[in-house]
Amino acid sequence: MTADTVEIRNALARLRRTTGLPVAFGGLLEPGRQQIRISELDGTLTHALRSLAVTSGNGLGGKAVALARPCVVTDYSASRQISHEYDAPVAAEGLRSVLAVPVVVRHRVRGVLYGALRTAQPLGGRTLDAAVEAAREVERALVLREEARQTLDAARAGQVPEPLGAAAPAEQVRQAHAALRALAPRIGDPALRAELLEACALLTARPAAGARLAPREVDVLACVATGATNAAVAERLGVTAETVKAYLRSAMRKLGARTRGEAVVAARRAGWLP
Repeated sequence: MTADTVEIRNALARLRRTTGLPVAFGGLLEPGRQQIRISELDGTLTHALRSLAVTSGNGLGGKAVALARPCVVTDYSASRQISHEYDAPVAAEGLRSVLAVPVVVRHRVRGVLYGALRTAQPLGGRTLDAAVEAAREVERALVLREEARQTLDAARAGQVPEPLGAAAPAEQVRQAHAALRALAPRIGDPALRAELLEACALLTARPAAGARLAPREVDVLACVATGATNAAVAERLGVTAETVKAYLRSAMRKLGARTRGEAVVAARRAGWLP
């Protein structure tokens, strides 16, 4: 199971939990093809929908893919708003009212989330809003993972094992290090998170014995080292400015520094920063 598929599965569970919908299912766009493969089922009673390939433009989900916007029908089999290539599996599962919300990443549809009732009744605005928010959460996770991969590739291309590549400008290395440190805690995929942290280690010397900084203290110092303000650091790390100040004060105390600049210099000398 891929990390992207796990995001779809988690989103479907959240969708059912927040809306009370009895059924949710979805999947991702198959690479190089204009069709969604239904891979995740939550609350279904049969396997009729599993591995169903939904082509762009066909059925409710295909319409959502083609239009890149949410689509809803109150009675699937009787609806005149959609084509009916998939009536058999939908009927086998006993679904009537269905919504489909596309997962759109950088203007490209990457997947679809469905929610459904086994009765023909309108799906209210709150239910649709919750489905849209579930799709947005998947989108944010996919964007974050892509950014992490891009930053990781850039960091690896800009350095050599030992010592740090002289041809790579020091500022670029520091920017890459700060970006990797900021992204790592937000990555849900443990393997990718570990890769990011390994890349961070390659960009710095091995920390010498002495002050032991907490991971978040290093994150803050890495951002500060690029010239970022407390507010900018807070936005990048997804915390408050007061939290940034607290981590910075703690790091300064451990490093015996009186100013932000002294803390950065001390952290570099100790091998915590590039």
